[in-house]
Amino acid sequence: MDELDNQKLTLVVRKPCFGLPTACPSCLPVYIYLRFAQLPFDLSFNLIHPDSDQIPYLESGSYVAYNNEKGGVIESLREDGIVDLDSEFYTIPEWLSTKVMVSTWLGEAIMYELWVCSDGSSAKKIYYSDLPWPIGKILSFKQTLSAKQLLGITKDNANRREEEIYTRATMAYGALSTRLGEQAFFFENRPSGVDALFLGHALFTLQALPETSLLRSKLLEHNNLVRYAEKLRMEFMEAGSSSSSVPRTPAESSSSTSRRGPSNWSSKAKSKPKREKSEEEKTFRRRAKYFLVTQVVGVLVFLSLLGVRGGGDNEVDLDDEDDDYNY
Repeated sequence: MDELDNQKLTLVVRKPCFGLPTACPSCLPVYIYLRFAQLPFDLSFNLIHPDSDQIPYLESGSYVAYNNEKGGVIESLREDGIVDLDSEFYTIPEWLSTKVMVSTWLGEAIMYELWVCSDGSSAKKIYYSDLPWPIGKILSFKQTLSAKQLLGITKDNANRREEEIYTRATMAYGALSTRLGEQAFFFENRPSGVDALFLGHALFTLQALPETSLLRSKLLEHNNLVRYAEKLRMEFMEAGSSSSSVPRTPAESSSSTSRRGPSNWSSKAKSKPKREKSEEEKTFRRRAKYFLVTQVVGVLVFLSLLGVRGGGDNEVDLDDEDDDYNY
């Protein structure tokens, strides 16, 4: 687009942790896609709106591409004529089916592990660790409820849906492993949108999910997928780090230590000494407390409306499992 000529792109994402430039499973594929496309960009971290579905978004001057519009940032870049890594693949049925499989089956599996079946420690570190405890707790509860609704999980079908989610993830890993073989990329030996989506998924699964994760253990069964993820991480996210400007923030400095080393996915995270909060963080926390009342009221209204519909057949499970989050 002409309006982007000579203007630097800025990718707004959630903060880095677990050794990833951004630990958000929605943001990481966009970051990788821009690296594949060799587009120079700045990286900015949004700590104020952890539950916003607009993040990630890409901006440059008056141009903005939001995650929740036009199919997401990557699709917006294609439609707006900025960059398209997949122009040669649209007529290949296998490319489309692979992209849908990664986006849906593996996307659902990440959502399930992050919000439904885990202790919430990874989600807390990614989304809520910079917020006061009450706000983090409330937003976590709302996000868990939303995830169950999106996944179609109720009290009656919880076990069946869990089995379906992991069965599909297992099938997806098997198909991707077969498709990749010993190639460097999934199609035509060059990076595509499929590679950006899966590499983001694989790195998040290997580095951000706990070692007890069933999804992580299923991915580790496919050695070629693990080698693929490690090779591309080193090639595009470490060796090529000069292609984007990554600012250091208080959030990054406190959480950028990897949970696992790059070549040893099972190593433990090292504890870091507690540091004194900066004036910027103190100001942010004071402002965040201001929104606590509105968040509480919003949750109460939402639950009251949910209670009115609670007699239906599609009631979402609100058992005490949501209290397992250790905030």
